[in-house]
Amino acid sequence: MVDVGDKPLTQRIAVCEGYIEMQAPTLALIMAGTHKKGDVLGIARIAGIMASKKTADLIPLCHPLPISHIEIRLEPQPDRQRVHCLTTVKTNGQTGVEMEALTATQIALLTIYDMCKAVDRGMVIQSVRLLEKNGGKSGHWLRAAD
Repeated sequence: MVDVGDKPLTQRIAVCEGYIEMQAPTLALIMAGTHKKGDVLGIARIAGIMASKKTADLIPLCHPLPISHIEIRLEPQPDRQRVHCLTTVKTNGQTGVEMEALTATQIALLTIYDMCKAVDRGMVIQSVRLLEKNGGKSGHWLRAAD
């Protein structure tokens, strides 16, 4: 584990995104809130938040961090037959929260898959990536537009 003890406390922010593609009827069930397992997006949001807080337990050598804010926005995109996940994680700490944001995004999308796999086994999770990070010695980083 890297020693971050001498680093100053700074506000750290990471923003990640990802998608889960699915059949149109599957997305319709999610959007209508009529899936027999319940509120798919609400449960996925909670799962992502919980996962972000457990990142250090899952990723070897990842520092446990006191997360001050997690926002997970799950937006159905019916024109593309997918749900877009946008995750923002913040802390005041000595190391960044990129891993927490990536973990939250993956678990939120995996939760959607788990809840909907009985009706659509062909769903695809893709493009999980860091969009932006800020704080610390390296400062601000922003992914270039595709």
